[in-house]
Amino acid sequence: MNLCEIVRIEGYVQSSYLAIYPDKLLLLDGCCRPDVPVVLDYILKTLGRPVSDLKVVLVSHMHPDHAGGAIKLRKQTGCLIVSADKPQQWYKGIGGRLMHLADMGMAHFAAKRMGRVFEILWYPPHLHADITVQDGDSVPKFADWQILETPGHTDRDLSFFHLPSRQVYTGDLIIKLKRKFVAPFPVYDPKVYIRSLQKIKDLNPSNVMMAHGRSLPIDAATFDLLITQAPEHPRTVKDTIRHKLLGGQGIDSYSQNLSKKG
Repeated sequence: MNLCEIVRIEGYVQSSYLAIYPDKLLLLDGCCRPDVPVVLDYILKTLGRPVSDLKVVLVSHMHPDHAGGAIKLRKQTGCLIVSADKPQQWYKGIGGRLMHLADMGMAHFAAKRMGRVFEILWYPPHLHADITVQDGDSVPKFADWQILETPGHTDRDLSFFHLPSRQVYTGDLIIKLKRKFVAPFPVYDPKVYIRSLQKIKDLNPSNVMMAHGRSLPIDAATFDLLITQAPEHPRTVKDTIRHKLLGGQGIDSYSQNLSKKG
């Protein structure tokens, strides 16, 4: 089995992770649209390799900082897009299209709080993957990586577990602020979200690679705290609007999570 080095690439509003092999590359999530030239520049200039070495782009879920660059990367490199096996698109129907716009708006707001220059974040609301996967599957072309279904944030969140090193990429399952770990926004199904946290805890991973944060070891006590403090009720855009009318918080806390990642 080829040795694998995993590097973190600073993205527009998130961390991206590239798994580097002597003969191929794997991107652990579809990043933001403006991250596409950053990833390609890293391959071409830092690694000194052709962009065609990028064989697979994994998509953990459909938010703009996780799926926004996938289609453009496929067009420019010929890579395969791999995502969850779901019968319907996440942004389905009129409500889905509105949610797609709202999610891009939240990403723009987070980018502004982080001091980023304005970039176009638009990407197609529907993703047509080359390969869909389920829990326990191996990543196509990368048998040393295992697919884990870890929903709760959305209905289709995936995590990616590197078996030899026991490192796991968890997308938005966990967000790391400068001083603490927190749950993401939204959380559509709190009970399922807690089961996903427990699933990652039970792996006893050596490191957890977070999209909003960095690669860090997380001990059992921290997982237990996350589980204990997980939302008891769904936290969605609709809930946020209702809570904002009553003076609560929601989207603001989400954007703060992104802008304070540590």
